[in-house]
Formats: sequence, C-alpha cells, structure tokens
Amino acid sequence: MMRRSLLVLLLVLIPAAAAEIRRAVFEGATSEHKWTLKELNPDLPSDWSGYEFLVLELRASSPQRYTLRVIDAGGVRSVTMHPFGQNVWLRASLPLHYFLRRSQEGFDMASMGNKASNSYWMGVNGPHGSLNAVQAIGVTMQNPLGKPALEIRSVRLAKVDPGSDFLEKLPVVDEFGQWARADWPGKAKSLAQLKKEWAEEEKALKPGDFNYCQYGGYLNTHAQATGFFRVEQIDGKWWFVDPDGHLFLGIGVPGMGTGGAETRVEGREKYYKALPPADLLGPQTPGRGRTVSFRSWNLFRRFGEGWRDKALEFEGKRMEAWGLTVGESSFGGAVAGPARKPYLTMVREWQTGTALLGMPDVYADDFPRMVDQAAAKALTPRKDDPYLVGFYVGNEVPWPGREAELVEMILAGKDTAMQRAAKAFLAAGDTPERRKEFVLASFRKYLATINAAVKKYDPNHLNLGLRFGGRAPDDLLRMANVFDVNSLNPYAVDASDQIKRAYELSGRPILIGEFHNGVPGNGLAASLVQMRDQTERGVGYRYYMEQAAALPGFVGANWFLGTDESVTGRMDGENYNFGWVDVTDRPYTELVEAAKATHKRLYAVHSGQEKPFEQKPKAQ
Repeated sequence: MMRRSLLVLLLVLIPAAAAEIRRAVFEGATSEHKWTLKELNPDLPSDWSGYEFLVLELRASSPQRYTLRVIDAGGVRSVTMHPFGQNVWLRASLPLHYFLRRSQEGFDMASMGNKASNSYWMGVNGPHGSLNAVQAIGVTMQNPLGKPALEIRSVRLAKVDPGSDFLEKLPVVDEFGQWARADWPGKAKSLAQLKKEWAEEEKALKPGDFNYCQYGGYLNTHAQATGFFRVEQIDGKWWFVDPDGHLFLGIGVPGMGTGGAETRVEGREKYYKALPPADLLGPQTPGRGRTVSFRSWNLFRRFGEGWRDKALEFEGKRMEAWGLTVGESSFGGAVAGPARKPYLTMVREWQTGTALLGMPDVYADDFPRMVDQAAAKALTPRKDDPYLVGFYVGNEVPWPGREAELVEMILAGKDTAMQRAAKAFLAAGDTPERRKEFVLASFRKYLATINAAVKKYDPNHLNLGLRFGGRAPDDLLRMANVFDVNSLNPYAVDASDQIKRAYELSGRPILIGEFHNGVPGNGLAASLVQMRDQTERGVGYRYYMEQAAALPGFVGANWFLGTDESVTGRMDGENYNFGWVDVTDRPYTELVEAAKATHKRLYAVHSGQEKPFEQKPKAQ
C-alpha cells in the first residue's frame, strides 16, 4: 500500500515536460480515441469503488465540448466536458458519483445537468452505471471544427478532492473579461480600440423600417383593442394583439442592457488580470462567494456614471434598429416615457429549494398560501402595466421521464404531506405506471393552484406557461391547455416539428421561450446548438425563425441570451458563445444583419404572403 501511495505522489509531482502525453486529434463527423488503463497509468485499478474522484491533467486547443467516456465491463459511463478557455494545462477533478448515477440536485433541467468547477464545467446526463470493472477511458467529439486537439498527461484516482485548477499561464482572463491565452480577429486589445468601435456603432445605429407602432405591433393591422396584450386566432393564424389592437409577434433578445455574464471570482482571483472596482463587484452569494461581471465593467467604461440607465436606454435603441419587439423585465420599471418597450417576466417563487426534481410539496397545507403570497407580491405591482405582455410561471421542469425516481425520493425522504399522499395512492398498487400517474396528478394540482393565484392577482395579462424544456412528453403538452400561451424551449436547428406537436396537443398558441446557436472559440463553448462560424449563426437564425413563423400556432420567439456568458462560467459553469453582443458590448454583425433581414419578413411569412427562408445553416 505504501509503494502505491508513493507512486501516486510521484505522478502528481512529476514535471509536465517529463510526463508522457497522450494526444487526441478530432476529425470527421464522430471522432473517438480510447486508451486502456495501463496505457494511461499502470497503477490504475479496474475497481474504482473505493475512490471519489477521477483526476486528469488536460490541455485543449479548442473550447469545443467533448465526451469523456469511462468504459466499464457493464457499459459506458460518461460526462460531457467543457474546458474553460483553451491552450492552458488544467487539472480536472471529476466526482465519480456523476458517472454512477443521475444528478438529483437542482430545480430545472440546466441546474440538474450542468456542474461547475474552477477550471472546467461538465454536463452530467450520462449514461451512468457502476465502476467496478473499468477497462479503458476514451474521448469523443461530434463534428469537430478545425481539427481540435486534446492532450492528457496525468490520470489518477483520489479519495480526497485535490481541487480543479489552471496549472500555468496565469492570469488567463484579461482586463476586459476575454480569454487571455488565445487570439482571434476582432479581439479587444485596448480601451481606445473599444471606445472607437463603440462610437462607430452609436453613430451608425438608426431605427429600422419594420412598420411597428409604439408597442411593436404592425401598424397596418387592426383587431380589437383592450388596453393589454392578448392572443387571437385570425384566418387560422395565431397572433399576439397589442394594447392598441395591432397584430404583434414577440421577438426578444433579453440580456443586452444592464450587465450579465456574472462569474465567481472568490478563490479564483489569480485567474484574472484585473477585477472591477469595488462598487462594481457583485454581492456575496450564499454558496457561491463573490461574483463579478466584466460585462458590467465594460458598460461602465462605455457609459460612465449612471451607466445602468444609459445601457438600458441603448438597448432600446438597438431593439428599434434590429427589429426586436420584446425586451427584458427591466423595461417594466427602469425606463419611462417613449423609451419603454414591451417585456416578459418570470414568476417562479413556488419552485422552492425544498422541491424534489423541481416538484414542491403541493399537498402541504401551506402550499396554497405560499403561492398566493408569491403571486400577490410579484404580480400586483404590474397588473395595470400595458407594456407587460405576460408572465411565465416556471421553467424546464426536470422530472419528466423520471417519475418513478421522483416517487422513490418522496418515499425515502422525511414525513411530509406529499409522502403521505403518495403512500395512500400507491396502496392500491405500486408500479411504474401508478407512480407516473401520481406525479401527473400532483402536477395538475400544482398548475391549478398557481393558475388560480395568478388570475386572482393579475386578470389583465397573459399566462405564458411553464417553458417546457427538451422534447416534453405528450402528457405535459396536453396539460398546457390551461395556459393562455404554451411556451417551449426547443433547442434545435429547426424546431418546426416540436412546435407543431406542442400546438396540436395543447391547442394553445406557441411562444418559443428560449433558443440559440453558437460557435466554439474565443475561449467560449459553442452553446447547445453549434454552428460552423459566425456567418452560419446568422443563417441559422433566419432558418429557425422563419420556419417557425410559417406555422399557424407561432406567436413569437426569444433568444437566450443577448450577451455571451463569462469565459470562466456562470453559477453552474456554463460559458457559452451565444450572444448578440460579446462581453465588451460589441455586436456580432453577421448575426445582427441576418436577423434584421428576417424581422422585416416575419409578418409576411406568418400571414402566408411569403415563403420562409429555406437555406439550411452549416450546423455542426
């Protein structure tokens, strides 16, 4: 045992230059590399049950995601790896329990599936299983761009977490929040360069010709005006109708105005060349420590004192120039007068921290009271606001497909009203089908309680539903008939099939709550839908949006998110390149110009006067 411990210690301390480096270059539609345990480290056992962490030293030439596969005699176990940045050696300490079983930590799909560390983040959606007879470790990449390479120079197991960290070239983030250890066309090299480009954008930014009224509705259309947004089916097509009675499509890109791209710096201060001034530092967040937003710092550099109000006002000008009709919730109070824009908001206080897989105890005596109080607080101040389109009442519930597991968690937990209800229901028979029936009945109760409360405190605005994530099952989509609008988050190159199915099952008009695309580069990951380059991002936007708009149930779509995420990750580690603007507040011109062309056509496409854009993007 002493000899083995000494060997592990030597492997940790051995200089990188002397360690044997395994190198994988990814090419082709699906590229895979695999090594036996003995090839990676002769001291690695096949039974990992006595260990807690898989520890690797890695260097990636690209931030493109790859799958780390552990091949066990019982099957493949995997996590999806996203290294922060590129071209730097890092240590990744991976908790083995993410290979063994599905995560039960979180309240929606993203918080369940994304897990952060200091130097990388990962997706932990499996497959999962035992690690008692491990034979090899492999890496795979789908549709690699530019022959990216991954190097591995150390693989070991640990019982105690040695921590994940960058091992060289610190700092790795420059004073503008950009990845410091790579270069690319257009990278900001100085504040003078940024000020020049900001000034050029401001000079060129003019309202576009989209034929919108003050609310963003189409001026040449007429329907009944009620003073608030509503939905109506006209000649077989669904539309929002704005307060003045104009037909309206909700086109939103939230997150460009007042900041965003927050990242944790506490314990990682050495990663950054400079940190924002003290008055721009984010709050101490329980469990996360101090956070900062380089995006906010860059907005302060751009606008100076009063930067928040000025940045939000500038977002309104971008909306007018780019043809966007829906803004973020800040437009509900921070901006007044002619600069106001329609906006959406999210109310989900009923998704409490005690919920299991996002499902709270809907049978508890205090659940209706909690929902009532949350609805009163969130909705009463806005119930008479004509600029509020409507509100979402939740986001991406994570339990569909896991109903039996959710019931098992309820039964194994402490004594609650929900546990007693489950036991009583299952007394007549405990089968996977019965467990699913119990969860669906509980969810109907959940929706009925929420919908009653929001209608009580705000009868004027639209209930936009739950923003179902992934390919929501038929049962949930049928339940969406209780909403005014059925909202989905379908990430795809083309979401037409998902929109059609959701519309047919719910009978309600469809609003896309989230979609996006991105490119791996500049230290950032590609986002959920990967395109070949920035030009193809624009093509992808046009194709997705116009194919969706051609459908009768479509009433709008909202991009997620207006600003790239921080290169060192948000709270769950996610660090996507999906913005319309980068961390330095400069637009991705290719995407913006493509979107403007589509926005000028959306009325004609949705009304059936013109065919949708047919060029498919070169999407990887």
